[in-house]
Amino acid sequence: MNTVEYLAIANAIVPHRTGIVFEGRRLTFQSLQERVNRLANALADLGVGAGDRVALMDVNTPELIESYLASARLDAIFVPLNYRARADEFSQMLRVCEPTVLMVGKRYQELARSALKGTPPPNYVITLEERDGGQWVFYDDLIESSSPEELHFPTADDMDTTLLLFTAGTTGDPKAVMLNHDSFSSYMLSSVLPADPEVEERNLLSVPMYHIAGMQGALAAVYGGRTLLLMRQFEAQQWMELVQKERADRAGMVPTMLKQVVDHPDFGDYDLSSLKIITYGAAPMPLEVIKKAIAAFPDAKFINAFGQTETASTITMLPPEDHVLEGTEDEIEKKLKHLTSVGKPLEDVEVAILDEDGHELPNGQVGEVAAKGPRLMSGYWKDGQATRGAYHGDWLLTGDLGYRDEDDYIYLAGRSKDFIKRGGEMVSPEEVERVLMSHPAVDDAAIIGVPDLQWGERVRAVVVPHKGKSVSASELIEYCHQRLASFKRPESVVFVDELPRNPLGKVLKRVLRQQYNHPIEELKTEKHFDT
Repeated sequence: MNTVEYLAIANAIVPHRTGIVFEGRRLTFQSLQERVNRLANALADLGVGAGDRVALMDVNTPELIESYLASARLDAIFVPLNYRARADEFSQMLRVCEPTVLMVGKRYQELARSALKGTPPPNYVITLEERDGGQWVFYDDLIESSSPEELHFPTADDMDTTLLLFTAGTTGDPKAVMLNHDSFSSYMLSSVLPADPEVEERNLLSVPMYHIAGMQGALAAVYGGRTLLLMRQFEAQQWMELVQKERADRAGMVPTMLKQVVDHPDFGDYDLSSLKIITYGAAPMPLEVIKKAIAAFPDAKFINAFGQTETASTITMLPPEDHVLEGTEDEIEKKLKHLTSVGKPLEDVEVAILDEDGHELPNGQVGEVAAKGPRLMSGYWKDGQATRGAYHGDWLLTGDLGYRDEDDYIYLAGRSKDFIKRGGEMVSPEEVERVLMSHPAVDDAAIIGVPDLQWGERVRAVVVPHKGKSVSASELIEYCHQRLASFKRPESVVFVDELPRNPLGKVLKRVLRQQYNHPIEELKTEKHFDT
């Protein structure tokens, strides 16, 4: 199914239902369809056609959704850019995708001007919020001057690329992941009910749409005829205000967002009881955080969705029933164990744990998580070498290490590049991090390996203490020693105010290694390290 059909279905079934709520604006599905038609016609007049790239840098807005659907109507390829990028990163992404048209939000105009220096310019730059007074085209002028009729019809095959999403770039330059129409439709058809005049749902989206979770969430709302409550960017108090005001039924979040909400001092002042489903993912969820969230939202069902850009979002899921901490003592203990997993594979995706030779490993053994199925990426844009390196036969290698238990639940052990090799033993950062996060004085923690002549690498903890609580490095090391094999326990601890994270909450281990890779012995002379 072509993704353009999502809006056509919603417009045919619930045309007068509000499709998007955004900062006082309300667009029905009928109005959204008309604006998409106008924009597609305007872009066609600017010369945009099949295979051309339409790039956009801005926070979440209705214009981003309109721009994707208009691009798809022309068989063009939409490229939402990370609005937190620096000028050099912006330039690098533009050089990779070579857009015919670049759309820019008001706050990013100066960044765009800087990034475009020395970069082959697009044919047109479109400003999204106001005229720039120069040579750039104004978005609203295009909408107002174009026909609302459907003058262009997509002819793309389901396997044709419709979207380029740049990876997070946590280990190097971001790569542009090619996703086709079926990357989304295979998920929609198997997991999302189409628009229904008898069923209304209000979906709050605060995850950025340059990320696969945000884009998948937005398209699922359109296909499902859901009212999309759109936030420019996440802010905990604004999120609670929007849930209460608009009576949101569903929300997608990353763990850091959920933690900020349940830890907010005004949490109890808001009526958040309308929430029926909370989906989380994109980064590891600490056990103590999800336990607190389950207690804080007793009427909500929780879903843990695991995937990545290359898999077009979810490939495994921990369903709501695994978040209900009821039953016998043994049953609750098993459910607590399952809460540390990413659940089981979805029906339309094969997931395996592979060794270095590509052979499937038995339950309990750690290997690389690999996936196979119709919705996976087509490859990296104009990067055949990286594409070949991402596969072992038909299996897409996720870069995540993990294992499967006897009940078919999958547990992550960390990124393969982050694993620590200490004296021939492999140490899973996530395993040690889970133990550290269970200490009452630890608010956040990350594990990295530091170079060592004798052991190759040694284990270091970077810890954010809870405000108002004190803890020593020796106490934390002993705490881990009592719960882990001796070679896994941290041998040094760094205390920091916060961990560096990307916008989706993933800890930037590369940054931590750059900052705190001093040999263990050197730390004894530094005041801010307690060993």
